[in-house]
Amino acid sequence: MTKRPLWSGLALVGALRARASGGLAREASGVSIDTRTLQPGDLFIAIKGETRDGHDFVRMAFEKGAAAAVIDEAHAAELSGAGPLFVVRDVQQSLESLGARARERSAAFIAAVTGSVGKTSTKDMIRLMLSRFGETHASAASYNNHWGVPLTLARMPAESRFGVFELGMNHAGEIAALVAQVRPHVAVVTRIAPVHLEYFGSIEKIADAKAEIFSALDGGVAIINRDDGFYERLAAAASPTASHVFGFGETEGAHARLLSYEPAGEGALVEAEILERRLRFRIGAPGKHIAMNALAALLVGVVFDVDLEEAAAAFSEFTPPSGRGQREKITTPDGAFTLIDESYNANPTSMRAALQLLGGAATGPGGRRIAVLGDMLELGPQAAELHAELAQDLIGADVDLLFTSGPLMSRLSYAVPDSMRAAHRATPLELEEAVLAAVRPGDVVMVKGSNGSRMARIVSALKSAFAPEMAS
Repeated sequence: MTKRPLWSGLALVGALRARASGGLAREASGVSIDTRTLQPGDLFIAIKGETRDGHDFVRMAFEKGAAAAVIDEAHAAELSGAGPLFVVRDVQQSLESLGARARERSAAFIAAVTGSVGKTSTKDMIRLMLSRFGETHASAASYNNHWGVPLTLARMPAESRFGVFELGMNHAGEIAALVAQVRPHVAVVTRIAPVHLEYFGSIEKIADAKAEIFSALDGGVAIINRDDGFYERLAAAASPTASHVFGFGETEGAHARLLSYEPAGEGALVEAEILERRLRFRIGAPGKHIAMNALAALLVGVVFDVDLEEAAAAFSEFTPPSGRGQREKITTPDGAFTLIDESYNANPTSMRAALQLLGGAATGPGGRRIAVLGDMLELGPQAAELHAELAQDLIGADVDLLFTSGPLMSRLSYAVPDSMRAAHRATPLELEEAVLAAVRPGDVVMVKGSNGSRMARIVSALKSAFAPEMAS
């Protein structure tokens, strides 16, 4: 099937503030910054990253069918003749300019999501819900930074009815810059947690940085976790720009309130009250934190005036994003065990939610609950203490065996009972053998750590050692 044009060549000249070289491309059907995923007809933008320069891949992009490429003046001579080029002074600035033009031409209802935990899952639930009511464009994966947000904007079709954007940050001021590009009608803050403490020094400063998402609301609606200890601080920050502030959670008075949560197989049954209207619905993934994300999504649905019964029904199709709670049955010659992949990232709050999920998981005959944990990074001076404090959560989740990797997780390893402590190693590579040797049929194995801890390596080792099949 032929993809419809996303940008005409003439529109790109103006939006990118570029000069055309090597002929003017007629149109582009997509926008890419990665030749590994580039599709024929895409506009390739040669972004310079921390380790690689996109200019080194321009010729490869044309070999794979790129319609044109955006390059800077410094590379214009060496890439002359490679194909249709848009030559600009600064590639990053031109990407942002293209994103800005996409936002200007769009009449879509726009939602933006941030928070210390649950951003991607909430964004995905909002996307899943809104897709039932019209063409919905959303951030891919966790494209939530200085290049991911303008790239997502640049990819938004002019005909989209809804847009959903995830905004992330490591430092103060970053979300303000991103939300100024997105200009949402609704801004969601999922939860405030001790993440990036190394850069902020206090959780209060983290809350203030997340509150920057309200700065571009211009009469829109703020949606905030009512159970969060920083709700009042966030609501006060939203009041100058928001026409309404809605809260979600279990707290009395929340506009979207969780009334009951019941695990059901690989999902959950939820009863909630949304602005005094009761709803019962199923979610396709377990975890009370996932139910909270659904409440936030439903409030977005209220603002965008969609049918709430149909909106809630969409959540039965929800599956966790990669590395954020995906479950697989791993078949061995002697039987099967369950793998819960939480390897994408970790902080104390998300770690506790994952351990609660592990504690609620049913083991098979003779099976055990096994936690394989890597360091939680960027926690600053409190890091060692925050790791050791997880011992009580492990005990409360009835974890049978704990495997740990990294210098910070060694503190947790020493804090748990001897009967739980299975093995500690300096790196995931060194830990692989011990985990593989221990796992047996009936076990439930949960792997989690910060992305920089490389715990996905353990997940890959468990999958490659046996033949996986998706859990039903």
